[in-house]
Amino acid sequence: MTQTRKRAYQDGCAVAHALDIIGDRWAMPIMRELMLGPKRFTDLRAGLPGISANVLTQRLEELEAASVLVRRRLPPPAASRIYELTPWGRESEILFQVLGRWACRSPTMEPGKPMSQASVVLSMRTMIARDRIGDMDATIGFRFGEEEFRATVRDGDFHMDRGEAAGTDLLFAGDQNALAALLYGGASLDDLKGVLTVEGDRDLAERFARLFPLPPKAPSTVSAAD
Repeated sequence: MTQTRKRAYQDGCAVAHALDIIGDRWAMPIMRELMLGPKRFTDLRAGLPGISANVLTQRLEELEAASVLVRRRLPPPAASRIYELTPWGRESEILFQVLGRWACRSPTMEPGKPMSQASVVLSMRTMIARDRIGDMDATIGFRFGEEEFRATVRDGDFHMDRGEAAGTDLLFAGDQNALAALLYGGASLDDLKGVLTVEGDRDLAERFARLFPLPPKAPSTVSAAD
C-alpha cells in the first residue's frame, strides 16, 4: 500500500513540484540505478549498500505513486518482481547529467568514493567530451562482474548502454571503480594492474581515457581557518 507523503512544498513552481517527487533522500540514487534498465529489489540494494530495506521499500512506493517507475512480475520460470522507470521517468537522465556536471565543480566533493556500476556508466554518458573524439571509430566493451556494457565512439558521438562486451575493439574488465580512477582520478593503466584489465589496443585505451575531462572546481569561499 502506498504511503501518504508527509511533506510537500505547497508551491506552484515546477521545480518545487519536482522536489516533492524526487527530493527525499535516496529517491534519485534509486532512479539512477534503474536508468539502464529494470532491476530486482536485491539488485537495487546491491547498488545502494547504504540504504535499508524499509527505506528502499518506501521510496519505491512513493516513486511508483508518482508514475516515475512501475513494478511488474516476470513470467515463469523467473517469476521475479522487478522495478523499472516509466518513459517519463527515463527522461530524468538530463537532470542527472546537469546535476552531475554541476556537482563535479563543488570545492567540497571528495574524490575516490565508491560508485555503483550504473553510476560509472551514467557518468561516462554525462562527462564525455565529444569535441575530443575526433576521428576515433571504435566499439568498446565493459565487463563489471556479471554486468556487461557496450559503447560506440564514432562520427564525433558517443553511445553507451547495456550490451555484449565481447567482439569489441577494446575491452575493459574488472572493478568499475578502477575504471573511474582511470577516467577521473589520474590513475594510469599500470597503476590499476590486478583490478582492471584491458584487452585490445592499449593506445586506444589511453586515448579513450582522455575523453572524460572534469570541469574546473568552483572557488571555495571558506577559509582554512574556518
